[in-house]
Amino acid sequence: MTVLVNVIVTLGMLYVVPAGLRLIDPARFLRTARLWPVAAAPGALCLWLPRGTPATALAALYAAACLALAARAPVRLLRARSLTPPEIAVATALVSPSIAATALVAERAGYRLFGFDLDILALTVPHFHFAGFAAALVAGLVCRAAGGRAGTGGLARWAAYSVPAGTLLVLLGYFVDDWAELLGAVVLTGGMWAVALLTWREVRPAAADRTTRTLLAISAAVLVATMLLALWWAVGEATGITHPTLTWMAATHGLGNALGFALCSVLAWRRLATDARTADRPDHGPHPTTARPDHRPHATTAGLADHRPHASTTTTDRVETSP
Repeated sequence: MTVLVNVIVTLGMLYVVPAGLRLIDPARFLRTARLWPVAAAPGALCLWLPRGTPATALAALYAAACLALAARAPVRLLRARSLTPPEIAVATALVSPSIAATALVAERAGYRLFGFDLDILALTVPHFHFAGFAAALVAGLVCRAAGGRAGTGGLARWAAYSVPAGTLLVLLGYFVDDWAELLGAVVLTGGMWAVALLTWREVRPAAADRTTRTLLAISAAVLVATMLLALWWAVGEATGITHPTLTWMAATHGLGNALGFALCSVLAWRRLATDARTADRPDHGPHPTTARPDHRPHATTAGLADHRPHASTTTTDRVETSP
C-alpha cells in the first residue's frame, strides 16, 4: 500500500495542485503554479525516505509552501466580498493542501498527531490533495459553468457547497466518531455525484473536441464507482458490516479518484481553458462550441478567475502573463 499511496501523493503534489492553480486564476496564480513543483519536490522526496529527521525536514518545507497557499484563501474571499458557492469551493481547495502537509510532517516524524495511527495520517495526505483540493476545485468550476443554466443552477450550487462541507465533516469525523465521519461521507458523496452528473450532462456536451469530452466522461463515470466505495467503507466503519480494507480502498477508491477523476478532470479543464483563450483572440472566429446544435455556452464561461459579476466570466479568458 505504501508505494501506491506515495505514487498517488506525488502526482497530486507535482501536477494536480499546480495545474489546478492555473485553473483558479491563471494571472494571479501563474507564478505560484510555475514554482510549485520546486516547492513540492521536498514533499515528494520525503515520501520515499524512512521516517526520521531528514524526511520530517523535507516535509516541513512542503508544509511551509502549503501554509502560504492557504493564507491566500481569506485574501481571495475578502476581495470577493461574497461567499458564493464557487468562492467557497476555491477557498477549500486552497486550504486543503495545508491539512495534507500537516499530516505528512507528523507521519514522517513518527508522531501520532491527535492520537491518530500513522497509517491514517499517511492516508490523510492523498485524501486532502484529491478529495480536498481537486474535488473542491472541480466542483467550483462545474458550478460556474452550469450554475447559470435553467434547471441546473440549484444542483450546481449544491455541488459547490456540499463538496467543501463534506470534506470538512469527514475531517471533523476523525475527531468525533465513525458516525460523524459517515455523515461527512454521505454529504461528500452527494456533492461528488452532483459534480459527475453536471459534468456528464452539461459540461461534456459543450466541449469542442472528442478528447476533452472523453476525459470529462471518464471523470464523471469514475466518481460514481469510487464514491460508492467510500460510502461502503464509511458505513462499514460505523456499523461493523463487512467492508473493504484500507489497502483495498487505496488500490480502488484512491487510485480511481487520483487518475480517473482528478487527473482526467484537470487535463480536460486545461484543454477547455486553452480552447477559450484561442476563441477569444481577435484573429480567431467564434469557438466551434458556439455552433453546436444545443446552443450551450462554452464549458469554461464560468471559470474562477474573477469573482465579480461585472467581470469576464471565464477562468481562462485572461492571458497567462506574470502578475
